[in-house]
Amino acid sequence: MKTLKFALLGIGLMISSLSQAQVNINVNVGSPPAWGPAGYDAVEYYYLPDVEAYYDVRASRFIYYGNGKWIRAARLPYHHRHYDLYSGYKVVLTDYHGPTPYIHYKEHKVKYYKGYKGGSQKTIGMKHGKKPKKIHPHAPGGKHHKKHGKDKH
Repeated sequence: MKTLKFALLGIGLMISSLSQAQVNINVNVGSPPAWGPAGYDAVEYYYLPDVEAYYDVRASRFIYYGNGKWIRAARLPYHHRHYDLYSGYKVVLTDYHGPTPYIHYKEHKVKYYKGYKGGSQKTIGMKHGKKPKKIHPHAPGGKHHKKHGKDKH
């Protein structure tokens, strides 16, 4: 009887530790990229209108159409290698939860055309190597800027 209790206890502890390990692994998967729009913690996909592609946040993969099929890749295709993900607009797809966001591609392409800009958008992080702009103290908006009378033109 004691042996049976110890065996059950051992199995219970083993299952508990395996489920805990699974939780720890899942927490780190699917972090949004630094160039992603700030303010969206549980988003699964972005649509990038300028390059007509999607980004799968959970898998950290771009999804784009090429060679007659939808491709998942760590990078955008070669012809978009210079595209600036930090300054390009990202449409946050909050209303789609599934494996194939491109089933709505025809609607996304029309609604979010190339050059589309929705509201103001800040990224989660800063572009690598970029520093915040410094405002000169005597420039408009700077600490020491004062208007001296009327402008003469």
